[in-house]
Amino acid sequence: MKKVLITGSAGFIGFHLALALKKQGDIVIGYDNFNSYYDPRLKRKREAKLQENKIPVMEGDICEEDFFLSLLKKEEITHVVHLAAQAGVRHSLTHPEEYVKANLQGFHAVLEACRKIPNIRLVYASSSSVYGKNTKIPFSESDPSDLPGNFYGATKKSGELMATSYHHLFGLPTIGLRFFTVYGPWGRPDMAYFHFANSIRQGKPIQVFNHGQMKRDFTYIDDIVDGIVGTLDLKQNHEIINLGGNRPMPLLTLIQLLESGLKKKAVLEMLPMQPGEAVETFADITKAQKLLGFQPKTSLEEGIDKFLSWYLKFI
Repeated sequence: MKKVLITGSAGFIGFHLALALKKQGDIVIGYDNFNSYYDPRLKRKREAKLQENKIPVMEGDICEEDFFLSLLKKEEITHVVHLAAQAGVRHSLTHPEEYVKANLQGFHAVLEACRKIPNIRLVYASSSSVYGKNTKIPFSESDPSDLPGNFYGATKKSGELMATSYHHLFGLPTIGLRFFTVYGPWGRPDMAYFHFANSIRQGKPIQVFNHGQMKRDFTYIDDIVDGIVGTLDLKQNHEIINLGGNRPMPLLTLIQLLESGLKKKAVLEMLPMQPGEAVETFADITKAQKLLGFQPKTSLEEGIDKFLSWYLKFI
């Protein structure tokens, strides 16, 4: 039986992962600082759902290494899934210091704590943003990732390098997962699909950058969770793995699906390319298929329908 500590457990992905691990019989403990990057009330509602399922959530900051280490020891944690981070490409343009604290200092504290626990395994979240200005499609783990297009991506790439050094120096098992545009129920309000849904309902204009000529490899939350769960039994001790839908879709298709589900037309404000954004993301998932048996099952059409079923009840 695994004892899994999930950082960022009141966040979107952490919440769903905690429920999935609990359902399969693992012992799960959450850890979150409930910051105000987006409305903490949504995080508290996720926490309440976790508590209903007998999943405790400890409130704390990952930068507090001593507290984090004491929790790992006290609870005899076997696996850490580190999902806590400062997310968002556009926010990194105006608040880079928050990314330094959470994604660099915070991740360093997690690495330091984990290396002091014998036999613990660490799985951590990276991002498709590490591929930056690469133009080769699809993105493969072996592709260069040293041309970040934004500061968020730079901190995530830095995290991968930090984890690699801790593996080589101290033998810490580290598995990094590069997530591609995760969406679904209980998602983050700052993500495009959620923000667009709010704007359509309220009749507000949607800012569409690059005049809509953009594609994203949208990945439904259940598929991402399946991939993360698979890494916990991985025999390899150091890997970087893409987890994506493997099916890039135009941004305008996403908007059309939201319009259809909400039965209301969007007001589109076509704008030039936003600094730091990629024109297209596309995950090569060959490695995930080989190592994890990973296979995305949910199309964007199905996923948006599931999101809207939740959204119209919740909002």
